[in-house]
Amino acid sequence: MFVKVCGLATTADIDAAAEAGADAIGLVISGTSVRGLGRDRVPGLVAHVPDGVVSVLVVNDTPAAEAARIAADLGFDALQLHGRAYGRAEFEAAAGILPRLWRATALADGPDTRVGALGEEVLLLDSPKAGSGSRWDLSLLDAARPEGHWLLAGGLAPANVAEAIATACPWGVDVSSGVESAPGVKDHDLVRAFVAAAKSAAPAQPRDASARQYG
Repeated sequence: MFVKVCGLATTADIDAAAEAGADAIGLVISGTSVRGLGRDRVPGLVAHVPDGVVSVLVVNDTPAAEAARIAADLGFDALQLHGRAYGRAEFEAAAGILPRLWRATALADGPDTRVGALGEEVLLLDSPKAGSGSRWDLSLLDAARPEGHWLLAGGLAPANVAEAIATACPWGVDVSSGVESAPGVKDHDLVRAFVAAAKSAAPAQPRDASARQYG
């Protein structure tokens, strides 16, 4: 089970996630998110991500091409374009700069749920209000379940991630608010508990060799 811990803010957060066994970490640049980082803080953080852990720049209000240039210049492995503002043209513009793209969306927006539909290598399905910790109706997946590299997000926490994995059958999971002691403040004990619970849950499909190095 592939696990991404998102919205990290300190090198200690990165260490805790990596040591717990997270496969990817997300750093957010956003003017609207409590987890948004000033751009001056990002270089030191992404440089701290250890080898073998995928570093993902997450944006929701930065033009796609600009975000791709930032991600490429700072050495991120991938760029996550989050929300309905990013359509095919935006993904094509970003792909010309940084090919490794993730697409994050909510089923409520009526997206194409085919992984790779906009050129992304990973699809993330979130609650309608990203970062809120709100759960959503996983039965909606019965009519629109993706195949391949897709992550489940939205309202996940150590206590419910195993059940969510069994219900939704994702390739991986993504967590942010569910491992926090306060908005934007990661609780390292919760990070460790979440990763352990997700990794011990029955995987939806055999884990392939790309799950760690993502190549």
